[in-house]
Amino acid sequence: MEENGSLDTRKQRLWNLIKDLKFGMLTTRHSNGHLHARPMTTQNKILDEDSALWIFTSKSGEIVEDILINPEVSMAYANPSDDSYVSVSGKAYVSHDHAKVLQLWSTMAEAWFPGGPEDPDLALLRIDISHADYWDVRSNKLTQLLKMTTAAVTGKPPTDMAHHGHVDMRS
Repeated sequence: MEENGSLDTRKQRLWNLIKDLKFGMLTTRHSNGHLHARPMTTQNKILDEDSALWIFTSKSGEIVEDILINPEVSMAYANPSDDSYVSVSGKAYVSHDHAKVLQLWSTMAEAWFPGGPEDPDLALLRIDISHADYWDVRSNKLTQLLKMTTAAVTGKPPTDMAHHGHVDMRS
């Protein structure tokens, strides 16, 4: 099912699903063609007007190398306790915006970059979201179990288990 409403409404729904999650899995394509996924922390606290996600990473790590070869990435988020799941796709860039680094800096980031915002190994990634899909289960666990049990008995797959939305940032 596609989410109704304006692009701004759909973007806000997307952000509401990921804003409180500490980690997502960032997937890049390595130079050998393999996909590599790594847990990363989204730094921004709001989805800015450019629909970008911001991530700190190591300049010397494979992520930067992978992005320079192929900027197409995916960021997947899961919140099993709330039964919500998000898959974001877009293009990643290494940003040299020091003001943005300072804006996003936190004590959590300092654990990875002890030199602070001036750490020579610190790289800031900007992921411009092109599109995203999300699944949000709105029924409680008992209702979900009942639907799955009914499906198992009848042989018909359960319906309306989750609300599926799609956000195309280019529209």
